[in-house]
Amino acid sequence: MTASPEINLPRVVAEVRTAFEDYERALLDNNLEVLDGYFWDHAATVRYGVAENLHGGEQIARYRRQCQPVGPGRKLFNTVITTFGDDYATVSTQFRDGVTERVGRQMQTWVRFADGWKVVAAHVSVDLSTL
Repeated sequence: MTASPEINLPRVVAEVRTAFEDYERALLDNNLEVLDGYFWDHAATVRYGVAENLHGGEQIARYRRQCQPVGPGRKLFNTVITTFGDDYATVSTQFRDGVTERVGRQMQTWVRFADGWKVVAAHVSVDLSTL
């Protein structure tokens, strides 16, 4: 049995927070190059969205070029970053789009690779209980 990883090492939480905030800025700016760079470019990467099921970095990148960009009114709340050792993390957040009263939810699994932190799995959904 392996030892349990240390949870929420402050320096690792700070690194993931920086990557996540940069990702969020790129999302609001529709900076496709930065967004692509934050997703692991591999067939095993998964992103399930409100109306799409995407498998692989290539499919995720293609989707980004066809979808409606996120609006500038998007606001995050209840963001939780949990890190496991030095190389694994989850980021969970809720958001409002700034247009409707709907509440969205977003979860990402992040892994540290040689070239930085990457999202290896993501899920975006709308909380139907708030409609």
